Amino acid sequence: MFVVILTYTKPLTEVDVHLADHRAWLKRQYEAGVFIASGRQAPPTGGVILARAESLAALQAVLALDPFNINGVATYQVIEFSPSLAAPEYESLKGV
Repeated sequence: MFVVILTYTKPLTEVDVHLADHRAWLKRQYEAGVFIASGRQAPPTGGVILARAESLAALQAVLALDPFNINGVATYQVIEFSPSLAAPEYESLKGV
């Protein structure tokens, strides 16, 4: 499992120009089963994505197609981890 932390590198007004395309890309990743949860940080300096992928390289290939990446308005920090504990309603995430 991976935590992806996006950091905006351009003003929010420029980021928002690409928001509709970014959301369409997010939707495709949810449909493909790659993304588990996502959202904008508060304050809006970037976003966070919880993802699962076969490998770091596979996830990086997905992130390369993000319109935010293509248009140079965000950078990405990827943290890989293996959940060992989870609340009862999220037990299925253990070992992902």
